[in-house]
Amino acid sequence: MREKTIDYVLRATWMSVAKMYNEEASKKGSTMATGFALISIDPENGTPSTSLGPKMGMEATSLSRTLKTMEEKGLIYRKKNPQDGRGVLIYLTQFGLEMREFSKEVVFAFDNAVKEHIAPEKLEIFLEVFQSINDLIASKKIYTK
Repeated sequence: MREKTIDYVLRATWMSVAKMYNEEASKKGSTMATGFALISIDPENGTPSTSLGPKMGMEATSLSRTLKTMEEKGLIYRKKNPQDGRGVLIYLTQFGLEMREFSKEVVFAFDNAVKEHIAPEKLEIFLEVFQSINDLIASKKIYTK
């Protein structure tokens, strides 16, 4: 049955992508989660910590642990949000900016490799299908009982 379900193909593919990203990130002593966080943080203006979780699709506990590790490694620093004294903005250090560039290169290398091996019209259909799946999930019409 596993070869026949969309769920299986999605999970297996994402697990392969995650493993690949983690292998690349480990070359620099990092992880995929850290790389995605680095890419998600605005390099000029910082990013409110509360908006990072939804941006990355990460739960607060996991994000908190990731940010703590990133701070310990000298990738980020936190400052009070001048617009909202209760909030915190996350900024990249110089090392964080360098690692952000590495993370972007890893993502673009994967993107370019896929584009080199798969015809543009097939990729367009792939993206349309994934958008349709996301729309279906967002509509909450799958499990109606």
